[in-house]
Amino acid sequence: MDLGLRGKRALVCASSKGLGLGCAESLAEAGVDLVMNARGEEALEAAAADIRARFGVSVTTVAADVTTQNGQADVLAASEGVDILVTNAGGPPPGMWTVWERDDFIAALDANMLAPIALMKALLPSMMEKGWGRVVNITSVSVKAPIAVLGLSNSARAGLTGYVAGTARQVAGHGVTINNLMPGIHATDRAIALDTGVMNAQGISMDEAKAQRAATIPAGRYGTRQEFGAACAFMCSQYAGFMVGQNVLLDGGAVNATL
Repeated sequence: MDLGLRGKRALVCASSKGLGLGCAESLAEAGVDLVMNARGEEALEAAAADIRARFGVSVTTVAADVTTQNGQADVLAASEGVDILVTNAGGPPPGMWTVWERDDFIAALDANMLAPIALMKALLPSMMEKGWGRVVNITSVSVKAPIAVLGLSNSARAGLTGYVAGTARQVAGHGVTINNLMPGIHATDRAIALDTGVMNAQGISMDEAKAQRAATIPAGRYGTRQEFGAACAFMCSQYAGFMVGQNVLLDGGAVNATL
């Protein structure tokens, strides 16, 4: 399927590994030139070199923390005029409501709500002027089905979801779509961190912790970054122009809901 993206340019945040890398790979496969961002320069450069070699697209790298104002400035300086924005940032650490303080919530909001909003505010005008653009925010299944120990993530990502719901409908008439992609459990470093938490809390092995969590997924397994990236690329494609302000679950059926 021709996604109609060849020659477009995309900024993909936190794309040296995991879900962000999956999105970068799928967009590159569709012929999209990339601006790839991550905090770790070594992993970022390795991922970019691999994508250049496999797909023959142009890749600009920006090693920066996109959750900070300085990091955002560096990323935006390299991303002027991009057609596609994929926002992504690691989730806050798990915990309990009894220990979270104001600073914990501020940090979560900066990373998972305010940073994506800042990038959208900066890049949407040029998309609107061109009459075409795509924004995909990587959020979380916890927006749809809150996870108690991820309350910081629940809160910040729900705030971003509310912002997108209104903003997406204001820019759609200019040929620009904004949607959210909500991952469940995928085989990434984040899953390893959460599996480790289960292992330590219950005194079980890592394999047992992973099996326990996989058993909560009707598909019976964790998702892959390649599956996630393909879904992201479709949401950026010429076929998704009528998809506006939606929250798309990719969770193997873990959320048991009719709507």
